[in-house]
Amino acid sequence: MVKQRSKWRHRLFHTYFLFHRPMTLGARGVVIDDATRSVFLIRHTYVPGWQFPGGGVETGHTIEQTLAKELMEEGNIELTRRPELFAIYHNAHASRRDHVALYICRSFRQTTPFAPTREIAEAGFFKLDALPEDTTPSTRRRLAEILDGVEVPLTW
Repeated sequence: MVKQRSKWRHRLFHTYFLFHRPMTLGARGVVIDDATRSVFLIRHTYVPGWQFPGGGVETGHTIEQTLAKELMEEGNIELTRRPELFAIYHNAHASRRDHVALYICRSFRQTTPFAPTREIAEAGFFKLDALPEDTTPSTRRRLAEILDGVEVPLTW
């Protein structure tokens, strides 16, 4: 019963903030294992495609704190050094008010293997030259920007 109330409150607050916040800010991490030439991706239970882990920045948290929390929650990944800010994008297809800070994470450890949750259906490391077929176009574009020097746009 307490868990249901908590879930209900979370949805209520999320809806309230969706309509009353002037801007939202998210953090996403491109977790790259240079030794194996692989990248960590997740697949949510509620949206299609493979993408980078991340989430919304809550009041009182820094972007890097949010990123560290989301990496741990979504992949059991612990940062061992500060990540590198790559770019900040306007995520216009999500909302006119949504912005995403994208970080490159090359120094990390995975504390335990990932186990599916209600939010994350699957997660894992994939070779950069063998990404899952349904990796989102935005994820593929971000990797091309980071790895191939493709020009970084202002929008996600």
